[in-house]
Amino acid sequence: MHDFKFKNNELYCENVKVSTIVRKVGTPCYIYSYNTLIDHLTKIQHAFSSLNPLVCFAMKANDNAAVVKALVDKGAGLDIVSGGELKKALMVGADPKKIVFASVGKTEEEILAAIEAEILFFNIESLPELKKVNAIAKKNGVFVQAALRINPDVEAPTHAKITTGSLKNKFGIDLKTAYQIFTTQKKYTHVMLNGIHLHIGSQILVGDPFVKAIQRTLDFIEDLRAQKISIEYLDIGGGLGIIYKDEKPQTAAQYAQKVVPLLKDTGLKLIMEPGRFIAGNAGIFVTKKLYLKDNGVKKFMIVDGGMNDLARPSLYDAYHEIVPLKKTSAKKIKMDVVGPICESGDVFAKDRLLPNIKDGEFLAMMSAGAYGYVMASNYNVRGRAPEVMVKGNKWEVVKERETFQDLIKGEKIPKFL
Repeated sequence: MHDFKFKNNELYCENVKVSTIVRKVGTPCYIYSYNTLIDHLTKIQHAFSSLNPLVCFAMKANDNAAVVKALVDKGAGLDIVSGGELKKALMVGADPKKIVFASVGKTEEEILAAIEAEILFFNIESLPELKKVNAIAKKNGVFVQAALRINPDVEAPTHAKITTGSLKNKFGIDLKTAYQIFTTQKKYTHVMLNGIHLHIGSQILVGDPFVKAIQRTLDFIEDLRAQKISIEYLDIGGGLGIIYKDEKPQTAAQYAQKVVPLLKDTGLKLIMEPGRFIAGNAGIFVTKKLYLKDNGVKKFMIVDGGMNDLARPSLYDAYHEIVPLKKTSAKKIKMDVVGPICESGDVFAKDRLLPNIKDGEFLAMMSAGAYGYVMASNYNVRGRAPEVMVKGNKWEVVKERETFQDLIKGEKIPKFL
C-alpha cells in the first residue's frame, strides 16, 4: 500500500496534489511520501517484534538524507555499502552501533573510516577482505566485530542481475571456505567473528527461497557450535519484493510467519536489511509529455525524463505503472514511452496502452522510490532531477535540481590545449 491516490480525479501524494508540486519544481522530478516510508518500516518491525530485530534500511535503495533521517528517527539502523553512505549516515545522526557495512570491494580508506566511527560490524565478503580488516584494526590498536557473508548457493526467482545468493555471483563466501575461516579465526587477532550474514537477491516475491537459505545457514551455525564456535548475530539481509505491475508479493506478516519459527529458539540476535520494501512504493517519478511521434510502424510518446533519471527499465526491462496526474477521457492508444537520451535503450515502456494526453501534461511513473534517483547519472550532460518529500499537507524540496554549473564543477581544460 502507498499514499499516492486519486482524489477528485487528481493524483495526490498524501494530502498534496502532485501537480501543485510539479508546477513549482518542474519536471522530471522525484516525489516521496513520508507516511509510506514509515508505514513500511513499521510493518517489518511489527511483523518480527517477537525477535526484536535490528532493521537496517539498505541505503543503496534510496540514500536521500531526508529519507534516511526519517527512518533513523523511527528506530531504523542502516545497511551501508560505501564510505559515502557511511558519511551520510553519520551526517543525519544515525547510531553507529546500528550500522552494518557490506560491499565486496571495501577500500582501506573505507574500512578505516568505519573502524573510527565504531560501527556495529563489517559484513565480510572474502578472505582477502578479512585479512585487510584485521591488518587495519591491528595497526590502529583496536578490535572490531564482523560477520562472514556466506553464499548459501540458493537460486532466487528474480531478475538475473539482482540475484546474489548463487555461487555464480560475486557475493559472499562459499560454506567450505567460511567453515575453514571460522575454525582458524584465532589468526585474525583483531577481528571478532561473531556473526553470519546472507543476502540472496532482490525483488523476491515468495518465502521459500528465504526459508531454504536461512535453514541452510542455521545448519551451518549448528556445525560451528559443535566445534565450540560462538555465533551471536544472524543478518538475513533483505530482498522482499514489492508490487510493480500485477505481482502478488508476500507481506511482511506472511514473511514473518515463515521465518520467525526458524529463528525463535536459536538465541541469535536478528538483523534485517530491507530497502526496496520500505522505499519502493514510497516514491514516484514525474515526467512531462513533449510530443507524440508516429513513424507509421509505431507510436512513441516522448517525455522529458530519460534513462539517466530512472535507469531500471533500461537496465532490467523493469515495469513501472504509468499514470497521468489527472484522470482523463483521452483515447488510449498503444505506444512506447521514451525519453530524449541518445540511446535506443532509453525506453520506459513498450507497447503500453495509455491515454494520449496533451503535449505538456504530466505522467507519474509509480514505485520509483527505490533504485531510482540513486542510480541516476549525468549522461548527455543532463542535471539530475530534484527530490521532494511530502508529509501530510506539507512538502519541501529535499534535493535541488542540478544545474549546468554543478555538472562542470572541477572540470577544466588543460593549459596545453
